[in-house]
Amino acid sequence: MADIFDEKNMIQILENCIPEGETLLAGVHGITLQVNKKKTSKFDVYIGITAQYLLVAECEEREYLNKFYRIADIRKTVAEDVGTCFPLTDIESCIIKNAIMGAINCSITLKDGSFLKLQFPKRGGLGGGMPHHTEYREKIITRLERLSCSYQ
Repeated sequence: MADIFDEKNMIQILENCIPEGETLLAGVHGITLQVNKKKTSKFDVYIGITAQYLLVAECEEREYLNKFYRIADIRKTVAEDVGTCFPLTDIESCIIKNAIMGAINCSITLKDGSFLKLQFPKRGGLGGGMPHHTEYREKIITRLERLSCSYQ
């Protein structure tokens, strides 16, 4: 779990999602709250942005629901539900709202009807493993706001 709040680990995972020719501009730890409007989804994810893409990748692979009893985790991953790499031009709407404890929720609807609700926590974990969290969070939110997103 401590690796989740390691900026170097995050960058490595997000770089695997980046299309050729793109460069990661910012990345943060976040949480998915919902996918496809019907499914509540609470996964730790890394959220990144390039000049042309929004990236969402799970922080760690899930094998078991319970590590003590080894109950297999057969739920779909965020990638299986909606994907990991979204062209910014495919975002139809984006509603940004303040949430509890300084977090920001972002509800994104894509032109193909896919839906993803993300939460950007105020802080990037304890222990200083994500020293650029606040700066990168603001970069991502500012970029999403420029896409004619609404802030409520």
